[in-house]
Amino acid sequence: MLESNPPARIVLTTTANTEDANRLGRTLVEERLAACATMILPVQSIYRWQETVETSTETLLLLKTATDQLVALEKRLHQLHTYQIPEFLVLTVESIITLYFDWIKSNLRSP
Repeated sequence: MLESNPPARIVLTTTANTEDANRLGRTLVEERLAACATMILPVQSIYRWQETVETSTETLLLLKTATDQLVALEKRLHQLHTYQIPEFLVLTVESIITLYFDWIKSNLRSP
């Protein structure tokens, strides 16, 4: 069954390399702030940093979580991340298979 407008969220962040993404994703899953961390590599980012346009090869990390974990997840991500200003983009999930969302919830901290 498909659940519409669930409190599931996808958080995007980028890291400097695969090792950082693996460490970050593993820690957040072990601490039950994310049910799953998916690494997409390599990605190429073009951005402005300190008035210079930069290009970097990074690893994109997709974190599957729920709305009640977002505050704690953001705080912990900032503690663990190697970037001075880490990306923390939260995407709303429009719909999700109920069994998958139940799995996500069962692998997160109790609110």
